[in-house]
Amino acid sequence: MANFDVSILIGSDSDFPIIEEAITILEKFGIKYGLTVTSAHRTPERTEKWIRYSEENGAKVFIVGAGAAAHLAGVVAAKTTLPVIAIPISATSLNGVDALYSTVQMPAGIPVACMAIGKAGARNAGIYAAQILSLNNPELKLKLNNFKIEMKKSVEEKAKRLSIKNPNVIYEFD
Repeated sequence: MANFDVSILIGSDSDFPIIEEAITILEKFGIKYGLTVTSAHRTPERTEKWIRYSEENGAKVFIVGAGAAAHLAGVVAAKTTLPVIAIPISATSLNGVDALYSTVQMPAGIPVACMAIGKAGARNAGIYAAQILSLNNPELKLKLNNFKIEMKKSVEEKAKRLSIKNPNVIYEFD
């Protein structure tokens, strides 16, 4: 039996390049995860079995990526009391807006946290999962604080580099 804190479900293997953003974040923070491909519509039994398997293996948070009708996150939320974080994925000519609308319109009693469409949403899902897990993990909380400091320094360094190249860019101001 594998133990993991975050259970990841994607509706198709074509969603993997998007979900990799969440995986990168989880790995950065040393968070164990399990991942599978399953469909709310085509393999509902497999989906339900994965949810049970995840809970039995210590999962505390679900991250779910799906496109089009994007019912997968809602199905997971209906079958667990654990937090569910959804990533709408662009899979149709509607560029993920269909998945976004589907996800944010969960009925009362079936909460799903919805991130942005695509890679930015997947990255934020990884961070959000880490934040949830940090509630009972001071070491992880420290890693998250350091991560925010790194982001701040990165922005400041980019501004400094750009100001050297372009005199109209103001780096220091008060």
